[in-house]
Order: sequence, then C-alpha cells, then structure tokens
Amino acid sequence: MARRLFSMSTELEDLQEKRSEESEQSSHFISRLPHKSRTPGPSGSTTESRMATSSLLARYQSPPARIESLPKPSRCFFRTSRVLRISSHYKSFEVRDLSYRPPGTQQNLLNEVSLSLPEKSFGLIFGRSGSGKTTLLQILAGLSQPTSGYIHIQRLANDGKPVQPPEALSPERVGIVFQFPERYFLAESVLEEVTFGWPRRADSLAKEKLASRLEAAFCSVGLKGISFDKDPHSLSGGFKRRLALAIQLVQKPDLLLLDEPLAGLDWKARVDVVNLIKHLKMELTILVVSHDLKELSSLVDQSWRMEMGGVLKEEPLPV
Repeated sequence: MARRLFSMSTELEDLQEKRSEESEQSSHFISRLPHKSRTPGPSGSTTESRMATSSLLARYQSPPARIESLPKPSRCFFRTSRVLRISSHYKSFEVRDLSYRPPGTQQNLLNEVSLSLPEKSFGLIFGRSGSGKTTLLQILAGLSQPTSGYIHIQRLANDGKPVQPPEALSPERVGIVFQFPERYFLAESVLEEVTFGWPRRADSLAKEKLASRLEAAFCSVGLKGISFDKDPHSLSGGFKRRLALAIQLVQKPDLLLLDEPLAGLDWKARVDVVNLIKHLKMELTILVVSHDLKELSSLVDQSWRMEMGGVLKEEPLPV
C-alpha cells in the first residue's frame, strides 16, 4: 500500500511539473489580456446598433458557461477531440409556432414560424427585405422575446422520435454575427476586441482556458498568424468577418447565426468566407439569412422562404 501511495504521489508531482511548464509557455499571452473595461468609441451608431451592442455586452459579461476540456493550443481544432462513442441519438433545434409583435404595435412581424434544424447541418432562410428574417435571428439569439411560441433543443432517435423532454435553448448557447459586423467593433486592437466581455476577475486557470479557446477559434477561421496589436478597423473586409466569427467561436456555441455573411465583400473575400463556413459546418449547426443564394447553395441542407408578413415556408432554393 505504501509503495502504491508513493507511486501515486510521484505521478501527481510529474503532472504538476508538466502543468507548470505549460502555464509558463502561455503566460506571455495571458499577461496581455486586459484587466479593466474599455470605454466604447464615439457614438454615431444607429438605434439598432446600440440595442444589439448593449444586449451582447450584457450576455458576455455574465459568468461563462461550464468549461469543458480544451484542445492543445498547437492543434487547429475548434471542438475538443473526444473518445469516439457510437450513439443512436441526435439533437435538433426546434422552433414551434413562434410569433412576434413589437411592444406598442398591433401588427405581428412574425406569424407562427416553425422550423427544425438537425445538429451539424446548414440552414438558409431567404426572402424579400423587410419580411422578418433578421427579426427571427435576433429572437433566436435572445435579443428579443417572442410574443408566443417556443424555441428548444430536442434529442431524437434515428427514427425521429423524441427520447427525452425538450430542453430550452439558452441565449448563451447561441452565437450571432450581424450584417456588417465591423460596425460593432469598439476596440483599438484585435486582442481587446476579442476579449471584450471576458470576466475581469477570473483566476489564472480560467484565463488560461479562455486563451486556449481563443487560439483554437483563431486557428479555425484562419487568423492564427494575425498580430493581436493590429487595429481591427484596418483589416480587410474578409478578415473583419473572420474576426467577428472568431469572437463568437470562443464561446463554443451550439447554434451559430449569420446575417448576410457575404454582404459588402469583393469576389475574393466572398469565396474565402464561403470556404470558411464550409469548414465550420463540419463542427457547428449554422443558420444563415442571405440573398446570396448561388454562392451558398452548395452548403445548404435545408432552406426556407420568409414571405412578407413573417410567414416561413420550407422551400428549395430558386437557383
């Protein structure tokens, strides 16, 4: 017994020494994380911009969700590598009979919207401007509350039958990238931009885990070699979209929402962003609102048309 305890003690010391070495390697990066809140830049954004920014800040300033084991920083994976388990169950994101009427108005912007999107699939919503597409994304992200209906995660068997009661979709499990996300950048450096909203009183272990997530997210979107001191507003259009995606991926969302991800980009940046989304699709469930149907058609697993009046109908892409 004594020999066994000694062996266990030796193994523990080895693990502690290894952890200490890893901590020293990441200390340079962690030491650069900001320790005080920054002040937003000059005002000049629209009402929608202020609403969206304040809502996002409130969300990210809350305590982080449960942190799982993380990939090694040297490996370019967004999700943590796990032991392969064979399962006959899968998740589906469900929206049922969702309606939305803005406070103080008499007209619904969304009317009994329903959709089902299995995990690790790509859904696209198209339709005329003003039909309610972006409003739906904002509700899914928790930025507005529906007037009626519900949003949840349902675990299903291979035959499509529920295997347990539905689980409410928490806003903390949803990431959203707005149209022209660079308009919401507030910081003067990439590092400050991506760490804005991180807990300021986190211990060194929590910061180390967040730093590992950050490195994995940057690697996933092709920003691994970017300077953290660079002004995010000086980046090209395509790299601004990559940065906006990385900010969301650090939170490890279950559902990623993209509002017009190709808007305002030149042809080369559009190709780059489409290839990036194709890569992310292997690990994430993605729901997109877009008018750029041709460029995204090869990625689409399911599609819906939003008609004027906020009525959603499942329909193949007209391309």
